[in-house]
Amino acid sequence: MALKTELVTLNMGPHHPSTHGVFRMRVTLDGEVVVDMEPMFGYLHRGLEKLAEGRTYTQIIPFTDRLDYVSSMAGNFGYCLAVERLMGIEVPERAEYIRVIVCELQRIVNHLIAVGFFINDLGALQTPLQFMWREREKIVDLFEMLCGQRFLYNYMRIGGVSHDLPPEFLPALEKFLEDFPFYHREFEELLSGNEIIQARTKGVGVITAEQAINASMSGPCLRAAGVDWDLRRDNPYSIYDRFKFRVITGENGDNWDRYRVRMGEMMESWSIVRQALEGLPEGPVRAEVPNLLRPPRGEVYVAIEAPKGEQGFYLVSDGSIAPYRWHVRSPDFINLTALRDMVVGSKIADLIVTFGSIDICLASVDR
Repeated sequence: MALKTELVTLNMGPHHPSTHGVFRMRVTLDGEVVVDMEPMFGYLHRGLEKLAEGRTYTQIIPFTDRLDYVSSMAGNFGYCLAVERLMGIEVPERAEYIRVIVCELQRIVNHLIAVGFFINDLGALQTPLQFMWREREKIVDLFEMLCGQRFLYNYMRIGGVSHDLPPEFLPALEKFLEDFPFYHREFEELLSGNEIIQARTKGVGVITAEQAINASMSGPCLRAAGVDWDLRRDNPYSIYDRFKFRVITGENGDNWDRYRVRMGEMMESWSIVRQALEGLPEGPVRAEVPNLLRPPRGEVYVAIEAPKGEQGFYLVSDGSIAPYRWHVRSPDFINLTALRDMVVGSKIADLIVTFGSIDICLASVDR
């Protein structure tokens, strides 16, 4: 005899330990099976894009730290590139290399945190996350040497970076680069062969290449679906065309592939930092630019391959000291819009894991 059941609507968030911030999911359940899910945005909206229109171009740089605050250096980089292109500013060679070094270190930081919390969502509490947090702290120590900050760095400037590398930076970076492959293998041995992780992630949260492209997904989420696309290689900016690296892709677009792509990208970033160190030139680290910038009238869109995907900055200048329009293309927000397609038909426990596999920062989603 079949039991009569009724659908249940459940609100998860905006304050819930599984939502990685103030995010709400309105989930419709048939027992434990997700039959519908509606993402609810806007609980962390701070109006940064409007606030930027009342600030000078230099004063806006700290705002970019507060978008994806897990990858603050990437936000600095993309915004400064946009203003430099708008004004035709040429960045000194040494500054270009330093920018690549810190942004690839930032990518490693992002993926360490993304994988650590993803495994935490799977139920493996403390140990994997603490191991990855340990390596993250080593990179944050390096960033503190550069700019005195451990979280919101405000390191880059229009035309270069705020400070040259201090004497103690390069030896400490060499030590990190020497040790990291060992710890990366430790992570692989601890996690990748774990049958529980494989059972909970393979074939779960699947999104096809066609769906990912139609949703405008980017970054590891897009590449995990088998789409071989990386702006550092396919639309190179700064000096990325000087470095050799592999673009890591998956096959099935599931939670397992998103995890594997991020694990692989950490070592590719390690390789890019190695190459950049070998080619690091001497010279100035900042171009001579006015203290008060007045870009010519016009508009520009510049996108970078941030750790979570394509992070773009659209600027409109009316010739004044502040942008007429300032808009951010957030990879976190756009990747998150595909969540419903990824979770309908799965169990509620898998919903949590799939959500974690996207790797979002709510400050960048809502802005």
